[in-house]
Amino acid sequence: MQSRSQAYSIRRGSTRAEVQAVKRQEESEILNDEADTEALLEPQPSGPHSTVPSYGSPRGLLGSGAGDAAARRAAFARNRSLTMNRTKRRWWRSDARALQEILSNWVNVLLITVPLGLVAGALKWSAEYVFVLNFLALIPMALILGDVTEDLALRYGSVIGGLINATFGNIVEIILSIAALLNGLYDVVAASLLGSILSNLLLVTGCSFFFGGLFNKTQKFNATGNQASSSLLFLAALGFLIPTGASFLFGHGDVDDESKLVLGISRGTAVVLLLCYACYLGFQLYTHTELFEESAEESPGGGLPAEPQEPMMTLFTSLTLLTVITLAVAAASEYLTSSLTEFSQSSGLGEAFLGTIVLPIAGNACEHMTAVIVATKNKMDLSMGVAVGSSIQVALFAVPFAVVVGWCTGHPFTLKFDPFSAMALMLSVAQSNFVTAGATSHWLLGVQLIALYALLSLAYYFK
Repeated sequence: MQSRSQAYSIRRGSTRAEVQAVKRQEESEILNDEADTEALLEPQPSGPHSTVPSYGSPRGLLGSGAGDAAARRAAFARNRSLTMNRTKRRWWRSDARALQEILSNWVNVLLITVPLGLVAGALKWSAEYVFVLNFLALIPMALILGDVTEDLALRYGSVIGGLINATFGNIVEIILSIAALLNGLYDVVAASLLGSILSNLLLVTGCSFFFGGLFNKTQKFNATGNQASSSLLFLAALGFLIPTGASFLFGHGDVDDESKLVLGISRGTAVVLLLCYACYLGFQLYTHTELFEESAEESPGGGLPAEPQEPMMTLFTSLTLLTVITLAVAAASEYLTSSLTEFSQSSGLGEAFLGTIVLPIAGNACEHMTAVIVATKNKMDLSMGVAVGSSIQVALFAVPFAVVVGWCTGHPFTLKFDPFSAMALMLSVAQSNFVTAGATSHWLLGVQLIALYALLSLAYYFK
């Protein structure tokens, strides 16, 4: 969303500014060349005291009259060719600099695991190698997807750009959950999506509060925007609990009747949550954008209006990179989920722990770092936008979307959670609401959120 895009911009701000400065210089050169080209065909006043020919070249090389028409056309073609070649070189240099900047992050050292993980899965290596290599491969690919999505969103304004960020903001979690869903691992789907919500609400927000509090005594964030986000999260938690409660209260009869009951309630709940998410997007991107924008005090210019961001890559390069990385994420997710059961048996780690605690790290690790970095710079609205905003996307979009995909593909995935997971979700939402109610933070509040996440992780480990 907007906060997510702004947070990425802060992380990449200095390099992006340098790239844009070079782009402006090159564009100025191209405009000068085009002006020279147009001047070749503009008639100029002639006379006894005029030093410019009737059809003047900016360099004064062409004469007038019908005999010089061929020379004028040849000069025009040469200048136009020069301009086009310069434009092509600018595009290639811009794309090369953008790719170099994206790959400069130290996390991209893990890109070596992408081909290794895909080869391991294709050649059916042992489950340990397949799981670990593809798990590590998802981390840098999630980072690149975030950068490319941000660059693509800058082309289409705040509303369309916000929708692009909303769609691809949690694409790794969505692809991972769909891969598990199609493999029939319904418990892993529920655990991974629930774990993504818990890690963002507790671990990411807690680390942001803690490390931000070490550099700043107290920090403030937008109270109204936080209230809207907290109420939506509570609504989503209640939506997940309704199928669970219905199964507990009314599911003591026939098993088939219980399954139909829970499945029907889950699908209806998924539709309602998706509608709520659409309303949330309208609220954030159209009617109340000021609640989710970076405040003047937090802007990099010290209260001055920020310079508009520009895309660093061409549209073709952005779409190509987005397609290639998305396909690679889909393949890695398929191999990862297909090896999860065997890896769980060989490692002794339960599927609940792997799904709830381990898998969310792959899709959220780079986002976690971004939220903490901007928090240390006292940009808490951006940090909360990344952490809480990601939780809302998963709760109101990714989870019900998985239900709808299962509905369409004949996989009966429901929102029925086990009692402990339902309790963990409600405790996390309640604790997050308590901690953020005052719209201020300090390091001790971060410790509380991290402690709750550690307790839940411990429980899932022994579950």
